[in-house]
Amino acid sequence: MENSENLSKELIRIAVVGPESTGKSTISQQLALHYDTVWVPEYARGYCEKLVAECTWEDEINMFRGQLELEEQMVSQANRLLICDTTFITVKIWSDHMFGRAPQEVLDKLPLHNYDLYLLMDIDLPWEEDPLRDFPHMREHFMEVWHKELKALNATYSLISGSEEERLQNAIQTIDSYFSI
Repeated sequence: MENSENLSKELIRIAVVGPESTGKSTISQQLALHYDTVWVPEYARGYCEKLVAECTWEDEINMFRGQLELEEQMVSQANRLLICDTTFITVKIWSDHMFGRAPQEVLDKLPLHNYDLYLLMDIDLPWEEDPLRDFPHMREHFMEVWHKELKALNATYSLISGSEEERLQNAIQTIDSYFSI
């Protein structure tokens, strides 16, 4: 198995990121269908559904490792594009917020594990209640954090706004323009 840092140049990795309740999973699935490829689900969702206590530092590390492993498993199934429903940057953001710092393992990996394009989902969709979502009152804060984190990585990213249908069209247009697909 290849390390993700040594993937073929032909594989384009698209990261769909943003605060809670911004449609990341929905658009990831829609983009995978549109481009006839696979999408990497958010590992943390399934992990957190099984938790019986508050999330711990070790849980954050497990989610980081699980997200990377799941992404690596999906690479062989990808058809030119790999759509990633969030990335382990989320572990950094949540760890910073919940524990005041992120695991060193995550910080060390961030500059080495790049995505070709990040689609940052805007907070203009209505909040949808979900037992795994915690901060409806902090959407603006986390949006600022996402901008800061992506800029710190010198990431290529585009803000995707609008209704669900408009988001899909905006995301497709962004991807097609960026990669001349």
